[in-house]
Amino acid sequence: MSNPSDVIVVGAGVIGAACACYAARSGLTVTVVDRGPVAAGTTGAGEGNLLVSDKEPGPELELALLSVELWRELAQELPASIEYEAKGGLVVASDATGMSTLRKFAEAQTGAGVTAEEIPPDRLHELEPHLAPGLGGGFHYPQDAQVQPALATAHLLRASGARIRTGEEVTAILTGPQGKVRGVRTAAGDLHAPYVVNAAGTWGGEVARLAGAHLPVLPRRGFVLVTEPLPRLVRHKVYASDYVSDVASGSAALQASVVVEGTSAGPVLIGGSRERVGFDRTLSVEALRRLAAQATTLFPVLAGVRVMRTYAGFRPYLPDHLPAIGTDPHIPGLLHACGHEGAGIGLAPATGLVVARLLTGDQPPLDVGPFRPGRFAPAA
Repeated sequence: MSNPSDVIVVGAGVIGAACACYAARSGLTVTVVDRGPVAAGTTGAGEGNLLVSDKEPGPELELALLSVELWRELAQELPASIEYEAKGGLVVASDATGMSTLRKFAEAQTGAGVTAEEIPPDRLHELEPHLAPGLGGGFHYPQDAQVQPALATAHLLRASGARIRTGEEVTAILTGPQGKVRGVRTAAGDLHAPYVVNAAGTWGGEVARLAGAHLPVLPRRGFVLVTEPLPRLVRHKVYASDYVSDVASGSAALQASVVVEGTSAGPVLIGGSRERVGFDRTLSVEALRRLAAQATTLFPVLAGVRVMRTYAGFRPYLPDHLPAIGTDPHIPGLLHACGHEGAGIGLAPATGLVVARLLTGDQPPLDVGPFRPGRFAPAA
């Protein structure tokens, strides 16, 4: 048994780290517990995307806009580099029809606070000299950025001053009178706190079930290709217009809409596949083939570049594509912060701030109604 904390965060990924950081800034003592190492799940398999460009007007975009501002602040405040890079995004269309669709999408985003600059076909190569010729144009999103996700998570946890207990799987949510949370049970012993935050990512549904709660979180698998280190061939996050529709799709089938970006360390990251196959980590040659083909279509120069490795990750998917953030409607003291799908790294700071405000009884920075975990409660 350990000394009680004010709050226990289950999950040492970027969402859990952000919850811990902002809770600590609010004056709470925090313990973070995870069955694996720091950033060992979805976070460690991410590309570090901080995107507003792929989100239509609505609650997720509001969360993303707040988060990009908070990431800028964190990049200045954290004591070590998290490889924050305000590189901007470039969404490209293959033809005039695709460009018309992008233009309507960008106009709606602009009304919601997003900065989007139309780039005609003859100016695309000013932003990305190695893009394929003949594209229909694009939109530049200067608010898009990137961090190194594992580094960012580690430094958020360090800044929080939280007690970190890795390698300890939570096996039960402890409750007391009237079902009020009083801590968690692990193989190493019981940890006590009046609040527990479920930030278990793809396994958030399992943690919810331990408390008798319901969250239909499912894994959505994706692959990333990592090239050999290169001079900076790709300056922005670059993706084709169909990426937005694939992100919003609920299909379980394999979808591949490539995102290509350079990194400060040299390798180019190529991602954008998604499919619901449970927790199957089997290498999908078809997914890798599609990503490679789409990447070389956008950037022909990559055809002669070696891929050094590939890795898979699981996005925590909820049916309406919005995360669950807030208090559980039936278990007092239990809060959820999971189900961010592929946007968790980008949405982490705003999620952490919302959770901290709810823990302390302060006003959240935005309307949390659309994210309420109780929206998935089974019908009586």
